[in-house]
Amino acid sequence: MEPQLGLHELLHVFSFLEARDLLRAAQVDKVWNEVSRTKELWRQLCLRRWSSYKAPQMTLGTQTWKEYYLCRSELEFRMESGRPEKDFICKAIAGHNGDIDELAYISTNECRFDGQEKSVVCTVSSDSTVRAWDVQEGTEIWSSPLQPAALVNLAAYPRLQLVVTVDKQGLIKTWKAENGREWASFSLPTSSSALQACDHPETPFLLVASAEGVMYTLTVPQLQLLSWTSVFPSSPTSLLCSPDGQWVFASTQDSDLGPKVFYTQSLLCVLEDEPPVSSTLPVLLTSRACWAPDKTARLMVMHRNSDNMRLAITTYELGTKQSQKGVDAVVQQIASFLLPDNMMPPHLMKGHGSQVVLLVSGLELVLFTIQGLQLAAFQDHQKPITSMTRAESSRLPSTSLCESTCGIRKISFLSSRAAITCLGAPTDGPVDSPMWKATV
Repeated sequence: MEPQLGLHELLHVFSFLEARDLLRAAQVDKVWNEVSRTKELWRQLCLRRWSSYKAPQMTLGTQTWKEYYLCRSELEFRMESGRPEKDFICKAIAGHNGDIDELAYISTNECRFDGQEKSVVCTVSSDSTVRAWDVQEGTEIWSSPLQPAALVNLAAYPRLQLVVTVDKQGLIKTWKAENGREWASFSLPTSSSALQACDHPETPFLLVASAEGVMYTLTVPQLQLLSWTSVFPSSPTSLLCSPDGQWVFASTQDSDLGPKVFYTQSLLCVLEDEPPVSSTLPVLLTSRACWAPDKTARLMVMHRNSDNMRLAITTYELGTKQSQKGVDAVVQQIASFLLPDNMMPPHLMKGHGSQVVLLVSGLELVLFTIQGLQLAAFQDHQKPITSMTRAESSRLPSTSLCESTCGIRKISFLSSRAAITCLGAPTDGPVDSPMWKATV
């Protein structure tokens, strides 16, 4: 009878095998199959293949190192074996003579590559123009006349076919998306620090924050002033409108002033001598915030904890109640957790569903539940991620993976019920050549 290797000896031999050989060994018998599934074997394979990989990160939906290895390997194979004009589309569009500062979809169906409907995006640039582009054809549709100053921000109302821009001097303009004609204008007393489109089905409006900490509410498309309120005097203010347009979050970064939430109805229908309905959140040194897309009034805020030593994420539910004086804002904390000590401070934050928050730290995209359970971590980008957005799967091609490039940035679409779009750091390419690329 031939001598048999013990489990420890077999494990040592298997540690020299590559993944393909390990999968073949698993078919020999029950013992070999069990040893070939050892966690440490697949962990070492992951570490050898992806040197930047850090334990204990796993792809969403996998539970073992083996599953991670196989899933990521298949993903890379699909990306590398894509066929031009069959598996991906690449369009390069030159037009702007300066840096592209902002981009927004103006077509109601956003990124469509099925040829049935046109996908149109608008961009603003330091060359003082706003332009519209046909994504599928790779052509410029229209360009505005040269503006008095560089355009620095952009907001879009796809349902209204309307584009709003603001320049570095605080001049706001609305443009007709179909032909690029100027509709109306409004001048701020100072430069703008934030621009938020609130496409409420009944009353669409525009929120603008000035560098002096004043928030303006304007009608669209006429840009008539409805109200203004001083939020954080002499401090640049950031704005974030809720998905249903009922609430707006206002903050000034890393300040001892607590962030505020405003009930937008009180900004639209101003009562004489009555301040807008608002509430100050009980947190300090706020750095980021986002709304849960599947909850109309669920807000997630990143801030320093009570001793200012750790970053925390606290989730609130917002509502209103009637009182003797009218309507009051009601803020209820429903969850809070501390970020890991070894995690770099995230510079991007997005809500996903109603229970998940996505954080970007350098090259890494990490998913947590609002209670603090880490679900997954991705390190697929080669350079720091600079932006991300969320797109419903119905607006993407029916494929398992897409990848896009736009201008000097890289975008990755990870398919699931809703796709997450990440924009990577600038490349060495020209800044005046927007490019879209979808890879299966």
